[in-house]
Amino acid sequence: MNKHSIRSSALALGTTLLSASVLHAGTDTWFTPLTQSAPVVNPNDIEELTAPWVAPAGLQQVNWVSLAEVENPILSPGQTIQRVPGLASNASMFDMTACHPNGTHLFIPHETGTGAGVSRYDIYSNSCELLFAGDGSGNWASDYGAFDPCRWTPNNTLFLAEEWSGTGRVIEVLNPMDDPNNIQTRPLEAIPRVAHEGINFSLRYRNTIYFIDEYNSGSIYKFVMSKRGDYTKGQTFVLRVDAYTGDASENWNEGTNVAATREGRASWIPLTDRDGNALPGITDPFREGPSTDPRTDPTCRGGRPAADDVDATPYGRPEDMIVSRLRNGREVIYVAVTSEQKVLSIEMLGTRGGAAGRNGGGRAIVRTFLSEANTPKNLGYPGTTGVLNSPDNLAIDALGNLYVIEDSPNGSSTGGDIWFARDRNSDGVAESLDHFLSLRVDGSESTGMIFNPAVPTEFHVSVQHPDSTNLANVVDGFGDAVWTFNLSSIDNQRFVRALKRGRFRRATNQ
Repeated sequence: MNKHSIRSSALALGTTLLSASVLHAGTDTWFTPLTQSAPVVNPNDIEELTAPWVAPAGLQQVNWVSLAEVENPILSPGQTIQRVPGLASNASMFDMTACHPNGTHLFIPHETGTGAGVSRYDIYSNSCELLFAGDGSGNWASDYGAFDPCRWTPNNTLFLAEEWSGTGRVIEVLNPMDDPNNIQTRPLEAIPRVAHEGINFSLRYRNTIYFIDEYNSGSIYKFVMSKRGDYTKGQTFVLRVDAYTGDASENWNEGTNVAATREGRASWIPLTDRDGNALPGITDPFREGPSTDPRTDPTCRGGRPAADDVDATPYGRPEDMIVSRLRNGREVIYVAVTSEQKVLSIEMLGTRGGAAGRNGGGRAIVRTFLSEANTPKNLGYPGTTGVLNSPDNLAIDALGNLYVIEDSPNGSSTGGDIWFARDRNSDGVAESLDHFLSLRVDGSESTGMIFNPAVPTEFHVSVQHPDSTNLANVVDGFGDAVWTFNLSSIDNQRFVRALKRGRFRRATNQ
């Protein structure tokens, strides 16, 4: 199936589904799981160009856009995308894509150390344009670094945020569908400075944004707007497990943290007052700075030591996060915890997301949703030799199923994987971790998996920093790319029909 036919069928389906809302239960595994991780192939081999993932039988993958295509003046005259001069395989770094609610456009953030920006890809006209980017100078007054998260907001704006480079800012694009020459952006000064990766909007508490500090002793935060829809003012909280007795300033697996309880009942502890001012005795959470260790660098981003100051519970490099609801109706956030080889489920308690609870921020329960150590794999199917290695990104389909995307390949010759988390009873603990896809592109990782909010049978996923992005080593390299899978091609028509009938998730929660 080519790009044109996929787009046509997707548009026809999407127009019939735009008024639906969201389901919250998981399903049975709808495919026959893989039994091993894929072997890695050489740059620009036929597999990279035509089918970079080993996939279950019948599941088709089609290239949507690549560096090679956009930069070809004959194929794509007048199109633009970000490639930072002087960099090699990390010259473009496609990361966590956002999708327009109507399914018409993808927004591709560039996770480059300097010159970070965002490109807009028009799915139906097959055209790409760079909306804006930093100047590449490393002077953060005019430059941006490491845009990792990218989210479409309920205000029809776009969030981008800095992870390991830059100063920890969240940048809002106020008019993401406008001409690139007219794009307007602003930093959101009321959101603390951390190494941003997971950032998302509550489904139930419409004044709440959850976000994460992607650090090897990072914490989990929420921002409660003073006025719904106004991202410029609000109060920030950080999560602390009630039974936690470790040392928040140490890494999650050092010292007293080794035996400390980091799951169970938890509270949202305020870092600021309701007007957004840092509380007395707490490090200024809005201090801009590098993504460094607060124990050795007093100039680091302020959100990190501020969390330590209130004994927020540390986790081993929490990265992406996504929001859903459990079968009991309560909101849950899933958090990929890379260094711990697990995914957490954090169930929200109470009826309000803002000023509820004894500590002003409400209550929660932290659980292990799945882990390499304790979750069965391919339960009821032939087993797999694949292992869950550095879970990084998360995605969710229209029926409430969670997908877990690994950070990097399992080894120099073995590709990284995408897993299906089977939680049929939707209780926040997965029954099985089923081997879904395996990437075989040399030097790369999967990232930015997102289901199309207008076409629930379709999802997009990127190949990030393959060796073929480095044109000095790979002439005419294919480079970073976005691929699309359409589930209509699979044999499991019961699952496909359920997706087509089912309600689908808000674009703000992809």
